[in-house]
Amino acid sequence: MSTNNENTETTGSTEPDYMNDTRPIPAGETAPGCKKRDPIVVAENVTRSFGGINAVDVEYLEIPRHKITALIGPNGAGKTTLFNLLTGFDTPNTGKWQFEGQSLAGVSPYKVARMGMVRTFQLTKVMGKLTVMENMRLGASKQPGESLAKALFKGIWGGREKEITDQANVLLEKFKLDAKKDDYAASLSGGQRKLLEMARSLMVQPKLVMLDEPMAGVNPALTQSLLDHIKNLKAEGMTVLFVEHDMHMVRHIADWVVVMAEGKVVAEGPPGEVMKNPAVIDAYLGAHHDVDLGDSEGIRELAAELVADDESIVGTENAGIISLDTVAEETDGAARQGEQPPGGGTRGRRASREAEPGNNDRTEKDSQ
Repeated sequence: MSTNNENTETTGSTEPDYMNDTRPIPAGETAPGCKKRDPIVVAENVTRSFGGINAVDVEYLEIPRHKITALIGPNGAGKTTLFNLLTGFDTPNTGKWQFEGQSLAGVSPYKVARMGMVRTFQLTKVMGKLTVMENMRLGASKQPGESLAKALFKGIWGGREKEITDQANVLLEKFKLDAKKDDYAASLSGGQRKLLEMARSLMVQPKLVMLDEPMAGVNPALTQSLLDHIKNLKAEGMTVLFVEHDMHMVRHIADWVVVMAEGKVVAEGPPGEVMKNPAVIDAYLGAHHDVDLGDSEGIRELAAELVADDESIVGTENAGIISLDTVAEETDGAARQGEQPPGGGTRGRRASREAEPGNNDRTEKDSQ
């Protein structure tokens, strides 16, 4: 396990400062499937098909340790399926993957969790007819009372249960669920269930926490609370891998972004760079279906097509996943150089061309 020696010396603390570790994440050039300086998960040639559809086709992927990594992509890109494969909830057609150097191929989900790699689900999996505290106790490991032979003798498991209860109380207080600990989990709101599931996953003291759309269906009032908890996981030395569609959230908290499309990893890098990647924009906009996003040559071809495409909205306000700050920077830069802004303004070059006299007839022909 790596330590941030430089920041430790600066702060004078014996604990590494994971929040201010500015060392580069990739070990070399940033590209899809690039190697990381200190990976915690390494996956090679992981594939999963359903009938004739390749849901996952990941040639190579490393997840950096002590970082918050966002896994993004359009619906059907294979993100949740990849989560299921890595954690043992599904079986791949091919491939191998390691967690801290240990192979996880064929390992059961509960054993994966005991090794320190836990996950939450897009649809929460709380036990509605159990109390919040009972849900928390279920998440803990090394419980002798789970053995039928020992369950009859409280002296054997009573001490361990007290330790688990104390640990659960600390986590519930941190997640502001301590007032609900004796309530049935079914009585919690959607956001509170997300918090409970995240808190329960920490009962095994994991090294890697995988969150599948943690913000889905959450009341905006709890969004900031969830964001703070995710950042706190990193501050405490854990690695976070999460699936999310909210690009503002991704830019706000992610250290590294992995983009999937059609089951393949099509881009990787820091959030600011990935959001401007033509392959990422195309994956979300759904244009240029003839380009293979999983091929480097295809990505170069796509970049050239987007520049020449009259209907492209890349760099405009309508681009969706590109922040307005990025649009403003690119527009100002083009204006200083006397060039037309990317996309030809807020409606693209096509709109300005249609406004010219005599072009309406040609536009109608183009659309036929």
